[in-house]
Formats: sequence, structure tokens, C-alpha cells
Amino acid sequence: MAMTSLPESRTEQDGSAVIRVLSYNIRSMRDDRAALARVIRACAPDLVLVQEAPRFFRWRKRAARLAAATDLVILGGGATAAGPLLLCSLRASVERTEDVLLPLTPGLHRRGFATAVVRIAGTRIGVLSCHLSLQREERLAQAQALLDRLDAMGVEHAVVGGDLNEGPGGQAFRRLAGRLQDCWTVRPRGGEHTFPAHDPRKRIDAVFATRGIEVLGCGVPAGLPGTAEGDLPAATDHLPVLAALRVPAADPA
Repeated sequence: MAMTSLPESRTEQDGSAVIRVLSYNIRSMRDDRAALARVIRACAPDLVLVQEAPRFFRWRKRAARLAAATDLVILGGGATAAGPLLLCSLRASVERTEDVLLPLTPGLHRRGFATAVVRIAGTRIGVLSCHLSLQREERLAQAQALLDRLDAMGVEHAVVGGDLNEGPGGQAFRRLAGRLQDCWTVRPRGGEHTFPAHDPRKRIDAVFATRGIEVLGCGVPAGLPGTAEGDLPAATDHLPVLAALRVPAADPA
């Protein structure tokens, strides 16, 4: 299903904000970078929650090139968060950022969260990008750590995007969905499965939102204007998840 029917970013007359949130595993930009940039630009996101951002040699320069190619700016993350990266449009005003490294299990990859608090149309929004473990017990512990981190951010409204490395039936996925809205389940608009990109059979990537946020639509985009045929499978080995959300207006001071 094409995503062109998703609402565009805007501020409503009542002060609420419609935002577009993109979660995307970009496999360290090892694939077709031009296709990757076209896909991200075509999604017209306010917030991009990246997984597997470049982490090694000249990683900051590579992340900066991606931001420039997609008309976005870097919020935080990258190697300092063990891979998750946050990008945003100029619509977002940054209050603070924090990169969080999770406990290292010997023999497994280091994991972390890229987090930020931004204001859009005056409303404070917590933002978190994650890439959970391949190991089930560690993945479940990381899901709980994610929820604890959201609690510690001190915000009423938050969005989470990530590669969970398991589907909706998994314990970590279910723990997150028990506290947060699984946006595709709430209002599916677009494809469901995200991996592998060339023949998607699993939904292991997702966007979540706190309960006070209204989900207007969420799913894997297709038929995006400005993209070439084959851009989605060429860009990386995961498909992106795009959500349109309405965040309530900020409370009067």
C-alpha cells in the first residue's frame, strides 16, 4: 500500500502537532547510499530513528553526509550509542540528548540507545532509537531497560523506533507493546513485514508511541514519489517503518 495518503507534518489550530516518524536499519550504509537517501527524503520525516548507523572509521563524517543528503540534521547517537542514531528536521527544537550504552555480555555485540528530548510545536517529545540483542534473554532485559529509560526521561509523550530482532510474538516485543502503542497494530497503513528487504517475511522493526499520542497510520512505505523502482531493497537489508502521529498540544504555562 502506498504511503502517500499518510497525513503531512503540520501544526493544527488547536496546537497539536502531526509528526512523521521513520524507523530504519541502514546496515552501516554498506548498500546503495543514493537509494537510501531517496527513500528517507521521500518519507518526509520529522524524526528518523536509525539503527546500524556507521560506527567505525570516520563514522561522524558518514553520518553527516547522510543527514546532508536527506535535508536533515543529526540529533545524536552513532558510534557513541553503539549504532542507533537520531536525525531530525528543522521543525524539531532540541532540548537535550543522551547516548546510553547497555551492559556488555561477553561474546555478544555492545548495544545502546540514542535518546533525545525535542519540542515540536511547543510539545516536549522523548525520542529513542534501539537495536536489541540477537540473544533472547539479553533482548528481554534490554526491552525493560528501554522502558526504564523512558520513565527517566521525564516526558509525557515519547516515540520509540527500533530493530527488535524478533517478531510481535516475542517476549521483548510483547513487553514493549504492553506499555506502549505498537503503531502498526493500532492503525496499519502500508506493509507489515520489514525483513529481509528483498523478500520480507518478518516484522522485526517497529515504531511505538506512548498512550497519549494518536496513531494516524503506520507501516512500510511503498510507491513513494521521488524514489526509483527497486530503491527499497537496494538501500539496505531492512525495510523502513513510517508512522504519522498526532501529539497533543503543550499545556499552557
